[in-house]
Amino acid sequence: MNSELKRSVCPYDCPDACGLLVEVVDGQAVKVMGDPEHPFTKGTLCPKMLHYERTVHSPQRLTQPLQRIGEKGTGQYKPISWDEAIQVITDRWQGIRAQYGAEAILPYSYAGTMGTVQRNCGEGFFHRLGASRLDRTICSSSKSYGWASVMGDTLAPHPDEVEKSDFILLWSTNLLATNLHLMYYVREAKKRGATVWLVDTYENPTAQIVDKVMLVRPGSDGALALGIMHILDREGWIDQEFMDKYVQGFEQLRSEVLPDYPPAKVSQITGIEVRLLEEMAVRYGKAHAPFIVLGSGLCRYGNGAMTVRTITCLPALVGAWSKPGGGLLASISTGKAFHTDRVTREDLLKEPTRVVNMNQLGNALTELSNPPIMSLFVYHSNPAVVAPDQTMIIKGLMREDLFTVVHERFMTDTARYADIILPATSSLEHSDIYRSYGHYGIQRAAAVIPPVGESISNWEVFQLLAQAMGFEEFFFNQTADDLINRLINPPTPWLKSVDLAKLQAGRPVELSLPENYKTTFLTPSAKIELYNPKDAQPLPNYFEPYGDDAPFYLMSTPSLYSLNSSFNERPDLLSKKEAAYLQMNVKDAENKNLQDGQKVIAFNERGEVQFILKLTTKVPVGVVVTEGLFCKEQALGEHTVNALTSQRLTDRAAGSTLYDVKVDVRLA
Repeated sequence: MNSELKRSVCPYDCPDACGLLVEVVDGQAVKVMGDPEHPFTKGTLCPKMLHYERTVHSPQRLTQPLQRIGEKGTGQYKPISWDEAIQVITDRWQGIRAQYGAEAILPYSYAGTMGTVQRNCGEGFFHRLGASRLDRTICSSSKSYGWASVMGDTLAPHPDEVEKSDFILLWSTNLLATNLHLMYYVREAKKRGATVWLVDTYENPTAQIVDKVMLVRPGSDGALALGIMHILDREGWIDQEFMDKYVQGFEQLRSEVLPDYPPAKVSQITGIEVRLLEEMAVRYGKAHAPFIVLGSGLCRYGNGAMTVRTITCLPALVGAWSKPGGGLLASISTGKAFHTDRVTREDLLKEPTRVVNMNQLGNALTELSNPPIMSLFVYHSNPAVVAPDQTMIIKGLMREDLFTVVHERFMTDTARYADIILPATSSLEHSDIYRSYGHYGIQRAAAVIPPVGESISNWEVFQLLAQAMGFEEFFFNQTADDLINRLINPPTPWLKSVDLAKLQAGRPVELSLPENYKTTFLTPSAKIELYNPKDAQPLPNYFEPYGDDAPFYLMSTPSLYSLNSSFNERPDLLSKKEAAYLQMNVKDAENKNLQDGQKVIAFNERGEVQFILKLTTKVPVGVVVTEGLFCKEQALGEHTVNALTSQRLTDRAAGSTLYDVKVDVRLA
């Protein structure tokens, strides 16, 4: 038995991008551990990755190309060779291009892998093909917009700043499920005497480690922030010296907006008692170094970008940025560390092509014309489960004239509608380089085991397709390792600060931050822009989310045991999720004569979904919560939760409104 310990990186859509140590025996991964050398994750892993080898070597892995032989959606396929699969795809595409033009072909991908090469390499291929482009905004584009409208390109604080804070607001985040390793710094701060509050729409699992939970009415977080600012100004808790030196527009905000948000009005909007608003303002205004950890849930409403923009203003009022441990962490952008354009290759796009928003895939497949979408190529995503308005998506996927190709590791709900399925490698079977949106670490990773079966990587698929389509550009002749080398050589100015030999050897390294970066504001004015003259609405404000004509806001929130639709292939994790529960406040259940454990149906104008009712006091009146996404195979009925969500977009940046949903509930 030949045992080796090799380094890798967690590829999933999580801010932590954990360093991994993989024990390999005779070409198989037998154990996955955290890498204690990683500067952020420090050797610990979440429950999902503790046995990643069970995913990699799952008996459910797809190991050869498949061609559909039954009705769409039934999962009936026959094995074919790679040569046959590529020939079928390219023949169909050539026919579609001839009849409709290349824009009738649409790629669909998102964050099934976060590796820079394997995630982005398809863009160069589809640019060269002249296909429709995908606006990839399902997660948090409105959050990025909200931050940038105040802070521009300013660097986010290093996560270890949290450890130095004396008052931490965890705002719309469930760290235990979505940002586990930041919890280390929160706990360290608590040991030093820090107070921690959670602001969310329900008492999520992270509530167990905080000092106080403040439940806010869904979509009203922006009003809460304005109310706190109103009190800070009323009480004279503004850091005027910081304002004069570093902030643009406070006087306009003070005179034109804040008077409209006194505590009584904010209480009506948010559902938070006035005394709690006052207490929050005191805590925040009197703290030496208050710190906000801002999650993404609140950006997924019709007012999401404005909500993030408004909350992002708060640290400026108390001068938090000038204090060690003060500030706000929304997301960390490290894209400038790599020459990413050498993979995305926008220069291969001969002329601009149509852009389709990924949140409106249902409409694109059923209503788009001139030309219609005649072929869909899905890779490292599962839109039949994760995208909004599931009913419309499935209606589109059921079209007999839609030629669908899915490159996947498992028979996902989307794959069941494919005409051709191509087996994909896991992250342990291909090379890539990773950066994070939750810390400043980067890491290169080589394949640590051979491909399982006949699976190949995203990049290898696009190389085969490029060859078959007659694309002669040198770009398509490079290996994944060649592309990685081009991403980092010559090093960008930011990369010059790291140990490149260590990076090339596959060890985790950390990008350095400039001195005084927290008070170096990379905006047009070189100040924090509470007033942004370039925005159509120069000052932050509050407006209501969309809502629906139904009594309950539906929160479809993260689970500790799955990530979007990933990890549903793992029986050990599925057993911990137990079932598709719908959490409801005891009082709401009494009013509707519903009892714990009953099968119920949540419904609205878009669809209906079955759940098992779970009564609780952790969910406020007027809100229902379901944690984690399930696939159809584990569902109680024909549909899962995204049959209830909408294709409506956020106020800015065309993001998803997955939380801006209301439903009614009845007995099944």
